[in-house]
Amino acid sequence: MVNTGQKYSLDRDCMTLSRHVLQQLQSFGPEAQDLSAIMGRLALAGKLIARHLSSAGLMEGVLGFTGSTNVQGESVKKIDEYANRVFISVFEQSGLVCRLASEEMDKPYYIPENCPIGRYSLLYDPVDGSSNSDINLNIGSIFSIRQQEGMDEDGQARDLLQNGRKQLAAGYILYGPSTMFVYSLGTGVHAFALDPSLGEFILSRENIQIPESSSTYSVNEGNFWQWDESVRDYIRYVHEQEGYTARYSGALVSDFHRILYQGGVFLYPGTVKKPQGKLRLLYETAPLAFLVEQAGGRASTGETEILDVVPEKLHERTPLIIGSKENVALVESFVQQGTRASQEAVTK
Repeated sequence: MVNTGQKYSLDRDCMTLSRHVLQQLQSFGPEAQDLSAIMGRLALAGKLIARHLSSAGLMEGVLGFTGSTNVQGESVKKIDEYANRVFISVFEQSGLVCRLASEEMDKPYYIPENCPIGRYSLLYDPVDGSSNSDINLNIGSIFSIRQQEGMDEDGQARDLLQNGRKQLAAGYILYGPSTMFVYSLGTGVHAFALDPSLGEFILSRENIQIPESSSTYSVNEGNFWQWDESVRDYIRYVHEQEGYTARYSGALVSDFHRILYQGGVFLYPGTVKKPQGKLRLLYETAPLAFLVEQAGGRASTGETEILDVVPEKLHERTPLIIGSKENVALVESFVQQGTRASQEAVTK
């Protein structure tokens, strides 16, 4: 039998995303209302993308490649293009942001002059792991909110070239068995699940704390022979230890979400040909680093904290080691030992 008393209690006491944001900011002033409204618009984008994905397999022209490439030289999936348009459309008339920067666009998109102009910048990866969409696996969207600093008359967005500690908020939307919205305003990390019957994101877990350590590691071992020897040494080490478990989905958001809840470490090292790796600092590694530090974990390039990295260009990439503190420190020890060995070899 259904416990109707429990159901009515849940309906009465459930915490919505917008209400939670205002409580986190402990204010109903203009800035708090703006950030709450931005989160509401991000939630709307997530709902639209989730709805589109839920019926993608039933419609023609939704999945697969567009035939074009983005500024990174990567083939664009149709879902990337659709999701990028969604983010622009939900913010264009909002009066909340002055520009949007995405890894799918060469330059930031500035709100046209006939639209209200906001004081914030939204940086985002519209769909992370889009190759998974064709086979119905988890994918996600990553976002970061920054304050616009000064005038940007030439459209170069130089004020965005600052470290990740300048972020006001960051988060991601995970599209899976349920649609999850995870965010931080610098006051902990909080997760919400989309209730389709209400059309609302409802608080499912507050103040998430990542475990100090775990035996789970996540990395694409298909790149093993392209990595520096120090990273290969770490992989050999975990192969030799009893109890380690490999989990890799091909979507950063999906792997990070698991590690946030269960602990462990995710690696995306640089390679011989691409020492800076594949992941973009402003759209992927810095937002997730903001979250993981709020949850008690760490994010590193192997040599530097991700949140301390200052980009020289909008689409800058970084290696990424992210997760539980002890796991990240262990990977760093291998990387730094390799760096010292290389430096000693040069001086001899």
